[in-house]
Amino acid sequence: MTALVLDGELLAAKVRAEVSEAVGRLASDGVVPGLGTILVGDDPASARYVAMKHADCAEVGIASIHEHLPASASEADLLEVVRRFNADPAVHAYLVQLPLPPGIDEERVLFAVDPAKDVDGLHPVNLGRLVMGSPGALPCTPAGIVELLAANSVPVEGSHVVVIGRGLTIGRPLALLMALKRPGCNAAVTVVHTGVADLADHVRRADVVVAAAGRAGLVTADMVKPGAAVVGAGTSWEGRKLLSDVEESVAEVAGWITPRIGGVGPMTRAMLLKNALQAAQASLGSTP
Repeated sequence: MTALVLDGELLAAKVRAEVSEAVGRLASDGVVPGLGTILVGDDPASARYVAMKHADCAEVGIASIHEHLPASASEADLLEVVRRFNADPAVHAYLVQLPLPPGIDEERVLFAVDPAKDVDGLHPVNLGRLVMGSPGALPCTPAGIVELLAANSVPVEGSHVVVIGRGLTIGRPLALLMALKRPGCNAAVTVVHTGVADLADHVRRADVVVAAAGRAGLVTADMVKPGAAVVGAGTSWEGRKLLSDVEESVAEVAGWITPRIGGVGPMTRAMLLKNALQAAQASLGSTP
């Protein structure tokens, strides 16, 4: 068996085209959605990621508003930028790029973000809406995974999904999302992690596996039920090479699989644009 590839690049291009069309309609009414980013320090990976987000914005017609503070900036300096972004009507949605330098309380900073402008969907108010099944900005990577599975006709509803990882950005919100009674979800969800002794036994029973632990090669071919869908959402680095949580040999057993590059990552960025668009629409009282 050779798995069908869950092509995130292809689907992300379609999402960007849809966002661009909607942005054009808003622009014709004199409104340009604005996505803000706040970067503290000069971490190369963070700077590269922010640059990619601004390139995506330029492609779809979303305005980019960027604030770059030096690594020596204080927590008060950062909170002042957050306050300014909260008050700026041109900034419809924004994010504070993590990690932050030592000495800055990440939780305090993230709590200070206006939930209505939280483009990552990770503010406690928006996570609370997810728990309740209420409308709100969804965390980007979980939302992207759900759309990627749905677009490739992976049967999720009523299936057994195993999520490996319990992190705030992927594992926990994804488990909540996929358990909800909504299209493309409504699954029986099991959450495990690398500290679980019988991890492989749990994974073998899954119809859909999402590996989000950030441990290279964690999921091997012998752990996967033949025909299962396998999503490598966790990554790590070996020098300059990006590694997946899923070994490449899994493709010989799985029914669907994400590629090492071009799977979940492009969908995360596409969902960021979608959240920014929806924040702009919500500020006008309109709907997507």
